[in-house]
Amino acid sequence: MNAFADRIGQPLGTSRWIDVDQSRIDAFADVTEDHQFIHIDPARAAEGPFGTTVAHGFLTLSLLSTLTYNILPALGPYETSLNYGFDRVRFLAAVPSGARLRAHFTLTDATAKTPDRILLRIGTRIEIERAETPALVADWLVLLQL
Repeated sequence: MNAFADRIGQPLGTSRWIDVDQSRIDAFADVTEDHQFIHIDPARAAEGPFGTTVAHGFLTLSLLSTLTYNILPALGPYETSLNYGFDRVRFLAAVPSGARLRAHFTLTDATAKTPDRILLRIGTRIEIERAETPALVADWLVLLQL
């Protein structure tokens, strides 16, 4: 536990960039059955509030799973990590089709649940390339089994 306590407030890392193209948005729409025009109809979306199709907020959130892979080793040795949920999620900016995203992770808390389980609170921010406002900010809870 002390190794985590010493790292509270410290960045854990930044993910690789990931492309959010129309085919990814369309596939997510099909899986979730959310076919709202702002996501899947480029012609109609061009006349809408964003001027183009945009990713679903939940698509952006779900990409955290892949965006976290290259920072998980920075947590040190553990048996497994489990998504424990979120205390706070905010969608601050739309993600236009064709955008690139990456995530920044900061350890904000570490609480021992049992001698071999630690609950981490990770401050998460998903950046849109060349945009000032992040797509998403969240407090992500991750349970590590040591």
